[in-house]
Amino acid sequence: MKILVTGAAGMVGRALNQYCQSTGDEVLTYDHQTLDIADAELVKATVLSAKPDAVINCAAWTDVDGCELDPTRAFKANATGPENLAKASREAGSGFVTISTDYVFDGQKEGFYTQRDDPNPQSVYAKSKLEGERRSLLAYARTIVVRSGFIFGPGGKNFLSTILDRAGQGASLKAIGDAYGTPTYSRHLAARLRELAQLDLPGIFHVVNAGDGVSYEGFARAALDRGGYEAENLETIDQDSLNRPAPRPRNSRLKCLFSEAVGLPVLPFWEVALQEFVGSYHSADKAGQR
Repeated sequence: MKILVTGAAGMVGRALNQYCQSTGDEVLTYDHQTLDIADAELVKATVLSAKPDAVINCAAWTDVDGCELDPTRAFKANATGPENLAKASREAGSGFVTISTDYVFDGQKEGFYTQRDDPNPQSVYAKSKLEGERRSLLAYARTIVVRSGFIFGPGGKNFLSTILDRAGQGASLKAIGDAYGTPTYSRHLAARLRELAQLDLPGIFHVVNAGDGVSYEGFARAALDRGGYEAENLETIDQDSLNRPAPRPRNSRLKCLFSEAVGLPVLPFWEVALQEFVGSYHSADKAGQR
């Protein structure tokens, strides 16, 4: 396949580029410096010139509190951008996949959120991402929306890498004990993004690693354990105690109703993915690549 990847400098974008290249794909990568997806004319020219089999959008503004303080920028990046890519993909005859978030749900439900649940975003970030979903689906019938959350992996700043970095320095650690999600390993997410692009079945998919989900605290303790660190420096805190500008859901665990029905296997359990990540983290540390 010939695949155009936006947001290629980010954690998921890099994982996607590496995975697609490993399968023999021709991959065209763009970061924010080379393609601002909020620029409709530039997006159109880029996609029509490339005419890829699929466009996979990994570009987003994911600073949740930053979005709360700058809604205009948030909606340009997370709503207008995907819409521009969807329209350009339609003109080029390319498939289109865009990543959304578990934060589109309000977190009040017990158990997993599926595609049967109505979104009710509480933050500007979540509202902008949901608007990006809706605009993309309206603009192009072949749009595939992938909701995910608790994403972790090499090559990017995320909750787990921060925990492991600080643990290695002997620093004090804090983790939220009353907010839950379903962890997603960037490398597994990347593989599923390509599978969905190849499958070319439009709609909304929830993509996370298997398992019952976990709190940030449980996630941190599992990472520390697998990394060989003591958890004595880890302090459990409540989400509300942080007084952050943007609200977050207390429960954003996801499950997909469609993946297995269309022949896509369940992703590995998040504990298995975590073990792989911690192993790659230590390997990179020893090689001086972090």
